Order: sequence, then C-alpha cells, then structure tokens
Amino acid sequence: MTLQEVFDSYKINVMSTYTKTPLVLVKGKGSKLWDIHNKAYLDFFPGWGVGSLGHCHPKVMQAVRSQVSKLIFVPNNYYNIPQAKLAEEIIAVSFPGKVFFCNSGAEANEGAIKLSRKFGQGRFEIITFENSFHGRTLAALAATGQKKYQSGFAPLPVGFTAVKFNDLAAVKAALTEKTVAIMLELVQGEGGVNLADKDFVLGLRKLCDEKNLLLIVDEVQTGIGRTGKFFAYQHYGITPDIMTLAKALGGGLPIGAMVASQKIADTLGPGMHASTFGGSPLVSKAALAVLEAIEKEKLLHNTQKMGAYLLAKLNELKAKCPLIQEVRGLGLMIGVELSVEGKVIVEKCIGKGLLINCTHDKVLRLMPALNITKKEIDKAIGILNEVLK
Repeated sequence: MTLQEVFDSYKINVMSTYTKTPLVLVKGKGSKLWDIHNKAYLDFFPGWGVGSLGHCHPKVMQAVRSQVSKLIFVPNNYYNIPQAKLAEEIIAVSFPGKVFFCNSGAEANEGAIKLSRKFGQGRFEIITFENSFHGRTLAALAATGQKKYQSGFAPLPVGFTAVKFNDLAAVKAALTEKTVAIMLELVQGEGGVNLADKDFVLGLRKLCDEKNLLLIVDEVQTGIGRTGKFFAYQHYGITPDIMTLAKALGGGLPIGAMVASQKIADTLGPGMHASTFGGSPLVSKAALAVLEAIEKEKLLHNTQKMGAYLLAKLNELKAKCPLIQEVRGLGLMIGVELSVEGKVIVEKCIGKGLLINCTHDKVLRLMPALNITKKEIDKAIGILNEVLK
C-alpha cells in the first residue's frame, strides 16, 4: 500500500478513536523505527512504555518463534506451562501472592476493583487521586481522576472519590464506613509525570493497615523496570495488597496481570472473574523472555544509570532554555514541564527524527527503552535542543 492508500483505508475502515500522527511505521529494531519511506526515527516513547526492550528484541522474538510452532492458545480451564512459569517469576520479583492474567492495564485494574469489592463484603468505595489514569473501561474510567476522559460517558459506576495527590489529610477526610481500598500510581504518567512523596505513601500503607483497607498500586506504566527497580513500589519501602501490570510485560504482545497478596489471593473463586485470552502460552513465553532479558542484560542498572544521565542532560537544557519550567522523573520515566503547550515541539521533534510524547498539555514525556545508550540519549538531547531553540 502507498502512504495515501493507508490513510484512506483508515479513514474508511478504522474508527477514529486516536489522534493520529501521519507516520506509517513498517520496521523496528532496538530504539529505532523506520517509516514507509525508509526514514529512521529514534524512539523515546515506545508505545507508552510497551517497548521497554526496544523493538523486536532478540530474546522476545526467539521465545515467540519457539512457542508459536508448538501451541499458541489454550483456554484457562486447562493448565499451560509458560503461564505457570511466568506466575512464578512475577511472584519471585515482587511479593508473596497469586497472579491473575488478562490482556491490558485497564482489564487488570477492573480485576483489582472487583477483587476489592468482593473483599469488602458490602464496602465498595475506592479512593483515587486527581490527575490519575487507570484505563478506558467504565470502572477504570470512573477511578481515573481526570474529568476530560470521563466527559460524555455518564453515568459512570459509583463508588470512586478522587482527592488531591500527595495529601494524606485529603485521603483521611474522604474515608467513609463504605471505603474498601485506596488506588494510586506512584508516578502519574498521563497526569504529567508526578511522583508520589515517600512520606505520603508510607502514610497510605499505615492507614490501610489501621482501617483494614486494600492498597492498590497501578504499575501498568511504572512496572517491569521502568523506574530502575522492577516495580515502583520498591522505591518506597512498602508492599501493596494488589498490584496491576501490563504494557512492558509482554515485550510488545498484549498482556495484563493483577497480583494479589497471600491474605486476599483467594478472594475471587472459580466463575467470579475470567479473561479468555489472558496468559496464553504465546504471550506468557514472550513475557518470560522480557524478564530474562532484564536480568541477564542488567537493565535495572542501566535504567538507573541512563535515567540519571538523561535527567542531568535535560537539566542542562533547562538552565539555558526559558521554555523549560521543571524536569522530574524516576528511572527512565521523565517529564519536562514547559511554559507553553508541547504539541508543536513534539511535531517538530518528529520532523527531525525523534519520537516523544506530550501529556497534560505542557509536559513532554520521555520513556526510552531500558537498554538505551548514552549515544542515543545524546542524539535525542541534540534534537530536542534544536527544536527548543
């Protein structure tokens, strides 16, 4: 197909639920992508963090090739070996409990909401936070603390109260006898790359313990090494009762997971929740390859090292560019807050061969692969510097 034929086909046949960038991408390797005209791009925002190993990582490709010739799918009323191994690995790098497999972050968060309500035995209210984002399905949308995503979809499921982020007093004021859980991202991605304060998180954990509430940590974007540890909660000295995962876990294949601690892991029994494609042999094998690559290639260390380097280079830009108001982030999840809207900057970066994102109107979001190199960071900074000038 030609470029125009692709555009025309989308216009006729595909629902327009995305704001499209006029690129037709056809090939990827590592942190590089090529379009239909064979123009190369440096990808510093690989699918909202899906591409944590870059594109077409050899270990993931090898795992998929080996599995696809044996068994692609079996339903979850049977056992399969890759899923069993993947659950073991996730528990080994997180906390004692059990895993429910699904297909996306929104689906994982829906599972967390259902588990919480079942646990609550009549308690059903969940406290969430302003500027949070938990997904596009109705309950996940109701949990999301951004009105712009909820507009036009009323009535949403009841039982969600969004309060100010990093404000423990606001959380306590929102508690009722019906409260069953507190749900948060430790780094708010769509909300502008906002970091939770450590004292705030410790206070939430203590409050949940005192009130018999569940602490749900949404690690859909922060999980699987993005922040320099396997999970963002590991920076805070706490353990959640429920953790949700997706994006980076599958190495590009669709997978989600809800991890529940031992004390609540059996709250949902047979027939209470399900996901047809969740944890298939194929996606589980890919996810196992992701975890293996992170360990064998020492990517947590690289994320810490390159994250610090990228932050330092961005702060150097800030010192000479009045458009930059603040640089913040954790590991390789970084936001650059501007004094102007970031859309035009993103577009000009794309024109120069750098793919980045803008969220919350004025925050440039950079989330390169965990195996990013200093040379690639320098190239990205050079392009961003040219555009900001």
